[in-house]
Amino acid sequence: MNRLLQVAFAVFFALVVAAVRMPAQTFGQVTGQITDSSGAAVPDAAVTLKNTATDAVRQTVSTASGDYSFPSLPPGTYSIAAEKQGFKKSESSNITVQVQQTVRLDLTLAVGQVTESVVVNASAVALQAENATVGTVVENKRIVELPLNGRNFLQLVALAPNVTTLSPSAGQAGARQGGDRANQSISVAGQRTMFDYFTLDGVNNTDPNFNTYVILPSIDALQEFKVQTGVYPAEFGHNATQINVSTKSGGNQFHGALFEFLRNDVLDARPYSFTSRPQNKSPFKWNQFGFELDGPVIIPKLFNGKDKLFFLGNYEAFRRRQNFQSSPYTVPTPAMFNGDFSALPRTIYDPANQHNPFPGNRIPTSRFDPISVKLLPYYPSANIASLSNNFVRSTSAPINKDVFVLRMDYVESAKSQWAGRYSWGDENQSNQGISLDGTKILTNVEEYMGSNTRMLSPNMVNEARYGYTRFFNSIGTFLAFQTDVVSQIGIPGLNPGDPVQWGIPNVTLANGYSGFGDGTEGPYANDNNTMQLSDNLSIVKGKHTFRFGGEYRRDNYNQVGNQFARGQFTFQPNATQSLSSTGGDSFAEFLLGTMYQSEAAVAIANAKFQRNVWSFYIDDSWKVTSKLTLSLGLRYEITPPFNDTLYNAFSVYMPYFDFTPRVADPARHPQFVRQAPCTDVYYQIPIRWPDINTNCSGVLGGRLVRTD
Repeated sequence: MNRLLQVAFAVFFALVVAAVRMPAQTFGQVTGQITDSSGAAVPDAAVTLKNTATDAVRQTVSTASGDYSFPSLPPGTYSIAAEKQGFKKSESSNITVQVQQTVRLDLTLAVGQVTESVVVNASAVALQAENATVGTVVENKRIVELPLNGRNFLQLVALAPNVTTLSPSAGQAGARQGGDRANQSISVAGQRTMFDYFTLDGVNNTDPNFNTYVILPSIDALQEFKVQTGVYPAEFGHNATQINVSTKSGGNQFHGALFEFLRNDVLDARPYSFTSRPQNKSPFKWNQFGFELDGPVIIPKLFNGKDKLFFLGNYEAFRRRQNFQSSPYTVPTPAMFNGDFSALPRTIYDPANQHNPFPGNRIPTSRFDPISVKLLPYYPSANIASLSNNFVRSTSAPINKDVFVLRMDYVESAKSQWAGRYSWGDENQSNQGISLDGTKILTNVEEYMGSNTRMLSPNMVNEARYGYTRFFNSIGTFLAFQTDVVSQIGIPGLNPGDPVQWGIPNVTLANGYSGFGDGTEGPYANDNNTMQLSDNLSIVKGKHTFRFGGEYRRDNYNQVGNQFARGQFTFQPNATQSLSSTGGDSFAEFLLGTMYQSEAAVAIANAKFQRNVWSFYIDDSWKVTSKLTLSLGLRYEITPPFNDTLYNAFSVYMPYFDFTPRVADPARHPQFVRQAPCTDVYYQIPIRWPDINTNCSGVLGGRLVRTD
């Protein structure tokens, strides 16, 4: 019930908040010229454009040069009609407008009565001749019908020229984000994979951490998407590559789908066997299921029954259950867990008795360290009768994904149209290690969108848009948020921390033993959000179509995590060796608690970064002649470095580079720069640097990086 209330509120909020003036990344345009049979321009002709799915109507009049334009059009199929007293009505149907496409359609009016009409079917693909934008649109038919492993539409970006999906993933994304997002490898024109910018219905859909997507809608909810690879208008900024996606809107007809895609080990072939004995198949289950429904909302008293309010609802779930046969581990035998090392060819010496051997190579359980005893349940004993490669197990790697999209479109009048969308996604996957160690990835995302397209006059259209995106992603241990092992075992001086860093301390053993516990990397948990306001105004004036506007975006990048959060404890055959450095065993030293080395973080790092991004632009599409159009544009964009709102960041600033021998000039020395007040530049920092100016001059400001 709480989730339903949240969804209802989200859609209402998205529709209402868009009333405030707010890029049109997913809209298209229809433009052209009205002429008579002799080719002369026809001014003041009434031009009407109609969406064939929703019957939404837009109207304008041709300029003194006969030109007309319908900017900010949702992708779809349209019909157009032009009329003027003394001429026959000219109509054209089946006009397809794609994402960011400018369709050029010239209409000719023949002399006659307005009651007469000339109808043309414009089903042929129109040549993109109105601007120099380079990009490829992948429409709904290809998205739905082309085979996609996992139904991930981003696999289709490789259909665009100059695009490859074979690049390595972005930087440290695998270790610090994980999941499918970390594996994205979209490279355009040889650029790095983190130079991509994702939008969904015209609002930001990009996480500021590794520039990965936030919401990945089901293919059944998509209208189409476009990959822009360069030479796009000044309206578009941010990164070098634009991947702009549009969801479907409902219409006056109901449409729906109910689906399930199934794979399992019953349908799979057996693995190849090099012997006469067939190999068994590993357990495997793969299910993707969900629904899509769109159509009109029929409330006669409120919306006159039709042509007003439309909806789209889509849900998709993914479940994968798969077992893997792990590589063999080398672990102590059950006898060794009880202190019996008699089967070991090495002699175990007693550290407390000047390295005298333990009788029978057996360590009394009374000598076991209590902390080691508490850690033993997290280390498995051998299940194969051998001293090496003696433990094999089947490990599981379950994956769960859910995504939901609800979109509402409201045709207020011929002069105003609204759209709102709420999207939600939840993902979790885990990989189990030798015991209860391993990794777990938790992801939860939300996105709100609201927009309003309003005709202020026949040749002036304003588009306002609001977006809010929330992205939580945690890559940590198998027991994170579940079991506080550090508190249970009670290692002195080791802080268990928040649930995000819970897990098993890392224990490293020598003598060929496989270690146990969780790795020293992580956790890394991001809780980021982006709020966006944008506004675009289009004005048709003579042969010019002006478009100008701006965008404000606030990014909050919050992360906790670093290395050695649970500590690393190393044991070597040191104290259990003889005086002549023979014998000894690292697992025996673990039982005795004679540790060789330990490392631990005092606390995991905590960063709360924030920045305000501004951009302004102006575009002019100038139709010099019917065969020549100039696209002119200018954009200003300022993306400052992040500011640490906790005010605990510091840096060492070099006033300038100087390779000559240093002289006694304080201005040439490095300067210690800190966000905190300058009362104590070393406050809470247990380090000191020699020969550094500690006057905290603040030359770099609170961000500690100059704004470029």
